[in-house]
Amino acid sequence: MGQARRKEKNLETREPQAPTADGAPAADAEARVAWKKPEGLSRRGWAVLAAVILAIQFPLIHYALFRGEPATTATVPYSQDFSDPSVVQRDFFSTGGHWRVVEGQLLSPGVKNNPLWLQAKLPRDVAVEFDVRSQSPEGDIKAEIFGDGSDHASGYILIHGGWNNSLSIIARLDEHGAPLEALQREARRVAERNGGKGSGLVETGVFRKDTHMRVEARPYPVEIGRTYHWRIERRGSLLRWSIDGKPFMEFDDPLPLEGKGHDRFGFSSWEAQLFFDNLTIEPL
Repeated sequence: MGQARRKEKNLETREPQAPTADGAPAADAEARVAWKKPEGLSRRGWAVLAAVILAIQFPLIHYALFRGEPATTATVPYSQDFSDPSVVQRDFFSTGGHWRVVEGQLLSPGVKNNPLWLQAKLPRDVAVEFDVRSQSPEGDIKAEIFGDGSDHASGYILIHGGWNNSLSIIARLDEHGAPLEALQREARRVAERNGGKGSGLVETGVFRKDTHMRVEARPYPVEIGRTYHWRIERRGSLLRWSIDGKPFMEFDDPLPLEGKGHDRFGFSSWEAQLFFDNLTIEPL
């Protein structure tokens, strides 16, 4: 009881705080005046932050700017039946994906565009053959040729049954590039504006050395569990792709990818589980 009476007395004798001009209690006004927006980093602070970021990213920056040519541990002609699991480490290179040999076949367990590059230089005119089987409903059988031996989409990408087994392509530097038909239409529009002169893809400037594009087709989807025999060959500027001995797709590149940075072959996949076997590479 005594404590209750003392609380009531204190409440009665406490003096109310005078409001400020805007009607807010004085204590709130003082709090608003006392708070200040934090200042940005000083020059020294920005320098320290930049140094920390540079230190963390230095290995990647150094690799991108100063990396040398990929290693060469094999030569063409080349053949491989994947009976020796150690061949993956000895003759191939990948930035990830856990590529491995399983029961005498090379397993690509949905490697998310981390190709397994053969560490051998390809000649300009060459034939590459191998067997492949997809164990996934999306199909998505993929290989890359005339790339740089390190990066995905650095050359030509061949995909059978991509995009949920609905589309097959030969892509140049980008599997999501513009379709060849779209580039041809653009070249015709440019030629019309120029009075019909220089109607070709290169002559109109529509197609350049760094053009990202793809050829699309829908011959047939991938069957789960079926083993296909691929043959990829290039003679001059013409890239031909056959499956089980029958023509599948082709692309005549106006500016062929060749030379340093475009001389490696790699197996690849996105999410599908693929099994590759019986690789042979022969110069033409």
